[in-house]
Amino acid sequence: MLEDRNIVWCLKQKRGIRLVRPSGNLVKEYIRKATGSLNTMNAALQIKETEWTLTTAYYARYFALYALLMKLGVKSEIHDCSIAVARLLARHEIITEKLVEDISQAKETRVDVQYYVAKDFEQEKIRRDVESARKFVLEIEKVIENITTEQIELIRSRIESLRP
Repeated sequence: MLEDRNIVWCLKQKRGIRLVRPSGNLVKEYIRKATGSLNTMNAALQIKETEWTLTTAYYARYFALYALLMKLGVKSEIHDCSIAVARLLARHEIITEKLVEDISQAKETRVDVQYYVAKDFEQEKIRRDVESARKFVLEIEKVIENITTEQIELIRSRIESLRP
């Protein structure tokens, strides 16, 4: 399965996926960072700073996802690897596939606006992305609150089983 190959690749990388001790303190800090990114996103939106609106919309999602990873005790310094873990979570119905697609698309958009010039985004698309970022963070916060010890152990054991 492609997702498993991605996780295996990430487990081989120096800054890829590592199992660590779950940390409630880091969960709170990454949620704080997600909230800060949403606040920055809102400020950038008000002054029509498209690049920073879309960039901070992505980072709000990413920090929320990373808070969930900290709840699981999964460290990953490579964004694509964090998203690979999100795909694993969706396969086990801990998060929805829609959330995975949302953060994947937001990452592509962030790359487009940060590294390429002259790409215009319609205001409606920007508004949808902003609203989607807000919903993403709320959904991930709910998952963090409701995830069970059994689900955490399932994901950790699945990652461990893929270790090369």
